[in-house]
Formats: sequence, C-alpha cells, structure tokens
Amino acid sequence: MKLWVGLGNPGRQYAGNRHNIGWMAVDRIAEDHGFGPWRSKFQGSLSEGVLDGQKVLLLKPETFMNRSGQSVGEAIRFYKLAPDDVTVFHDELDLAPGRLRVKTGGGHAGHNGLRSLHGHIGEAYHRVRLGIGHPGHKDAVAGYVLSDFGKADGDWLDDLLRGISDGAPDLAGGDTGRFMNAVAQRTAPPRSSKHAAGPAGTKAKAPAPEAEDTRSNIQKLIDKFR
Repeated sequence: MKLWVGLGNPGRQYAGNRHNIGWMAVDRIAEDHGFGPWRSKFQGSLSEGVLDGQKVLLLKPETFMNRSGQSVGEAIRFYKLAPDDVTVFHDELDLAPGRLRVKTGGGHAGHNGLRSLHGHIGEAYHRVRLGIGHPGHKDAVAGYVLSDFGKADGDWLDDLLRGISDGAPDLAGGDTGRFMNAVAQRTAPPRSSKHAAGPAGTKAKAPAPEAEDTRSNIQKLIDKFR
C-alpha cells in the first residue's frame, strides 16, 4: 500500500495558489485514474484507488500547510505504513516553473509543510518536487506562494499535471525513471520532423549564402567610416 500526499491549504481562497500545486497533482491523478470519492479522514480528504496493481491512498491534509505532518502521521499509524511508503507532492521554489524532480530524504529547505512532516514522520519519505520558480527575493516568497497561478502559467501547469497523471502507474510501481520520462513527454515533447518542413509539408529551404565580399582591406576601412 502506498500513501501519496498532496500538500496545500484548505479553502476556496487558496485553491489556485502556487502553494497548492501538490493538491492539484493528486486531484488530477484521482480524476484520471478512477479513484473513489474523497472522504473526510485523518484531518484531511482521502481517496483510494489502484495503480499498477498497487493500492494507493491519496491524502490532502486540511490542517493548513504548516501542520501537514499531523494528518500524515495519523494516516501512517492507522495503516501501519513506513515513511518509505509515503510520497509527497509539493511546490518547489528552487526549480523553474514546470520542472519536476523526484527525491528521497534530505532537508526541508524551509518549506513549512515538509518541516511539519519531518517532525511527525522523519525525513525518509519520497518527494515529487514541483517547480514553481522563485520571486527573486526571500522577502517576497510568502506573498508569491500564496498567490494564484497567472493565465500565462496555464499551459505549462496543465502539461505538468497531465504528465504526472500519465506517469502515476510507473511511480506506483517504483520506476521513477519512467515516471519522469512520462512527465517529460508532456512538458518537453520531442521535436517533430515537421518543424523542419515549410508550408504544405515542403522541405524548408536552407538560408541563402551571403555574397562574397570582394572589397580590399583599405576599401572596407573607408566604407566603415562613411
């Protein structure tokens, strides 16, 4: 059994925040893979399903971000899970928007949700770090993560969430390489050969070569200062 946790804050006013991208990820997985209805449990919302033959529990803590560990701690004690059975989806300031990395263990880097998890279950859980970019100055971080994604973020955000959903069975099966490849297929798809073609599929013309400069060095110097 696996427990996948999406970090975020409860309430409609936070639903579109950058800080809630973890919630968005597990919502997308639940929707695309036919998980059961969300129900209140462990101070959060819980949904159950199966991926790659594995039972997977999706949990959205509703304790607010800085107390996320309370909800996750209750869940792993109830199901007698180890931290190694837990994967947390969370926003990551140190990755560019749309980038994704998978990591196990390590510090919390000041992320309040991870800090709380460290306090309740230790650090030996898995993480799917979802890049949201950095506002440029540490004093602007709080306002940045608690503001909504902009319209310009819509395309890359949708691609990222689709990729996570596509690769969810691979992640459940423990193949993080294939999971990340599935995400990459959405966020950075291979270039089609059509990009090298002109209108109506005709082969693109190579740029015309520049005419040879037959001027003497003295003439080039004179022309330069005209």
